[in-house]
Amino acid sequence: MDRPREFDEKAVLDATVDWFWRHGYDEMSVQELSASVGTTADNLLVVFGDKQSLFERALGHYLACNFEDRGARFVGLTPRDAIVSFFNEIVERSVVDEGRKGYLLVNAGFGNLPHDAKIQEEVARVLAHVEGFFRCCVAAGQTCGQISRDQSADDLAGILLSTLLGIRVLARARPERALLEGLLRPIYALLADPVA
Repeated sequence: MDRPREFDEKAVLDATVDWFWRHGYDEMSVQELSASVGTTADNLLVVFGDKQSLFERALGHYLACNFEDRGARFVGLTPRDAIVSFFNEIVERSVVDEGRKGYLLVNAGFGNLPHDAKIQEEVARVLAHVEGFFRCCVAAGQTCGQISRDQSADDLAGILLSTLLGIRVLARARPERALLEGLLRPIYALLADPVA
């Protein structure tokens, strides 16, 4: 039997992402969420299951929209320019985040459900994906002489991932463009090939 759908599933997932991002998992009310998207809590639960399942679907939706295609957006750029463009996006998102919601991936992994193994696995998978993007860029940049070989691609990818997480956490308290861009200058200097 088909499940009743009186709503746009993408709109519900977008609204759920926003709700979790602003209020956290514990403050999530399926009744309030359903009212905000113009349906009933029963309809949401029939389609998505319980609150935990709804959160997992919303997190998956967020990750697909924000991470899965990120590498494709930088195709055609030099390796170093791809890294710089990635961080330019992050700084821009941080500065315009009026609600200071921070980084949903960090919030989900370390705040909302810190002991949920399924969520932790998904967060770890996406962080590994982002780190892999950095590693590929660094390795390609080292091969073409655009990025320093003083550190391994693995180590530089780890530094870039740590920088990403640090920027998004810091931006919750101080979403200042000059501050965030200033944090990146030494990172870019670390990447620069001194003989290039």
